[in-house]
Amino acid sequence: MLDRLQRCVNEDAGLVARGRGVSLDIQITIGDDDHIVSIEQGRIIGHRPRRLALESGVFCLGAERDVWEAHWAAEPARNYHDLFSLLSSSNARIDGDLKPLMQNLLYFKDLFAAPRPAKSDTPPTPIPQTDNLVYEPIIGRYADMTLAGERSRVYIEEAGSGIPLVCLHTAGADNRQFRHMLCDPAITDHYRVIAFDLPWHGKSNPPANWQNQPYQLTTVRYLQIVEDFCSQLELDSPVLIGCSMGGRIVLHQALENPSACRAVIALEGADRLEPYYDTDWLHRGDVHGGEICAGYVSGQIAPQSPDEYRWETLWGYMQSGPGIFKGDLYFYWQDGHFDDRSSQIDSTLCPVYLLSGEYDNSCTPERMLATADRIKGSKAIIMEGLGHFPMSENPELFARHILPVLDEIRQS
Repeated sequence: MLDRLQRCVNEDAGLVARGRGVSLDIQITIGDDDHIVSIEQGRIIGHRPRRLALESGVFCLGAERDVWEAHWAAEPARNYHDLFSLLSSSNARIDGDLKPLMQNLLYFKDLFAAPRPAKSDTPPTPIPQTDNLVYEPIIGRYADMTLAGERSRVYIEEAGSGIPLVCLHTAGADNRQFRHMLCDPAITDHYRVIAFDLPWHGKSNPPANWQNQPYQLTTVRYLQIVEDFCSQLELDSPVLIGCSMGGRIVLHQALENPSACRAVIALEGADRLEPYYDTDWLHRGDVHGGEICAGYVSGQIAPQSPDEYRWETLWGYMQSGPGIFKGDLYFYWQDGHFDDRSSQIDSTLCPVYLLSGEYDNSCTPERMLATADRIKGSKAIIMEGLGHFPMSENPELFARHILPVLDEIRQS
């Protein structure tokens, strides 16, 4: 198994390049057998059984043989597809000095998964090759507006006409996640799709004197931002669609002000969530902020999703501002809980749709279904083969799930 791991790692030039700064020994345990694996500049240069009681790697990752094999399957099942999923489901254990792991999280995640067979699925539809300039239908512009009491320079993209469809991005990311929806005529023929970067995110500026204040998103502030945005754009009964933290806030909107929306669509949203990783690593001077943000969420992308879109999704996280992902997670993991009140949502006033990807480890399908049970009349959909970023990680598959929902909203 370790020969197989070594061969697969060293044959992957991109993986070796990402690990060019990694030279150390780690310990890998398979069942009851401990092994020392030596890495030099991203390459595995050898492995040996651990013989001395005090011999160890910088950190140790251990799992049963069948767990390793399940992790290396061509399409691993949920809870086996990613290092964090193995740990959060107690299928693997880790100890030792975790700093080198967290400093190179994307590299080590892909190293441990390297023996997985190459994807055999159909690649994404390529952009037509032409010598002519091709514009996408998206119009992007900046707006100076007051959101939650602060003057903000906000970046907005939109396309299409019809019912306003306001798109709310995930924690630590920006509106690029919705570009495929903005370019889909099956949607834009009927909806005016509007996606904006929250203040502090993407191409929107933070407020003046941002350097003197920590960033932390609260439920009250987030709700006010969304309401102010829709109000200042004079949107008449919009549909709100949000993903992850955006999926949580649209449920809050359905509870607090249902008459303001035609419907809400919560992608990867639930009324209560439990953290499964330590957010303290996300804003430190000794860990690259963008790369660890991408490393944290990489396993939230389904293993079947095309690599092109996987890396496009991660690129957005690599560009996140310092501490922004961590600040968003305050709302997502802590302040946003409302399972004691979600049963008060009246879906006859504001229809509620909840969609969760099969491979989502944070808003798991089970947590989404539990939320749906508490919201009478809501509609729940589990999206097989998708993870936490359905609209960006596999837009063609996501369209099969979201188009019937949008058609139902439009026709009702």
